[in-house]
Amino acid sequence: MSFKLPILLIACVFVLNLSAQELHPKTEVLPLGVFHFNFPNLDIKKIAAADQIDVLTAAYQQQIDAVVKELALFKPNFIAIEREPSRQAHYDSLYHQYLLGKYNLGRNEEEQIGFRLAKMMGLRTLNCIDSWGDDYASLGKVLDGKDTVAYQHFMHFFYHNPDSAIQGSSVPVFKTEGIPAELKRLNDPQNLKKDLGYYLTGIFKYETDDNRFFGPDFVTGWWFNRNLRIFRNMQKIGAGPSDRILVIFGAGHMNLLDLFIDASPEYKLVRPSEYLK
Repeated sequence: MSFKLPILLIACVFVLNLSAQELHPKTEVLPLGVFHFNFPNLDIKKIAAADQIDVLTAAYQQQIDAVVKELALFKPNFIAIEREPSRQAHYDSLYHQYLLGKYNLGRNEEEQIGFRLAKMMGLRTLNCIDSWGDDYASLGKVLDGKDTVAYQHFMHFFYHNPDSAIQGSSVPVFKTEGIPAELKRLNDPQNLKKDLGYYLTGIFKYETDDNRFFGPDFVTGWWFNRNLRIFRNMQKIGAGPSDRILVIFGAGHMNLLDLFIDASPEYKLVRPSEYLK
């Protein structure tokens, strides 16, 4: 009898877990990683002018329209964009003007995909959830001293560190294969995993005489803390189990946001590949 008891207990726990999952269904979240359609070149990897595209031309407008129609099948009733909450009123105003036919969409993905899809879904607003990270105070004397030798040394290492060769550089395909192909490439789980690994090399290894963990401390605020704050802003949307959230952010963020969403007991991760056919 004693050898059967653990099996019975395991079975009971399994049934209870299933019941708990049924009682607490999750909000579906589709994180769509994108390249920045207007090419502001604010990220580490820059796109040369000759390699950029104009998303307002007819061919790319047709491609974006096709992407929006595919995403509409997800039926999102919340759309979160890479803009800070402090700019919510500004984007509400732009979107309202767009609904009235008084505003022409700009080149950025928040408008080209977000505004179009929100209008198609009959949404009254889009949710601004971006944030910046918070650095450790101990890093201030280097990061705040933009004219100092210490800061210049840090920035040189940032862009020209010994790991630059192993970090590599992926080649965008939006110009050769189109926007849908690029979105599929950017959101491939293997590419996201590889991208996260880059944050554990290069500047992550930076040291100063008085702080051997300067690199990890910097990356904590620059990347991990920032994306945790973005995730927290997404939670503040207040979506329930019957809701669906589409998150439109630069693809680099998805190496952490996907991880957070997938691990969360509140959300169910939906891959873009389920809709971008």
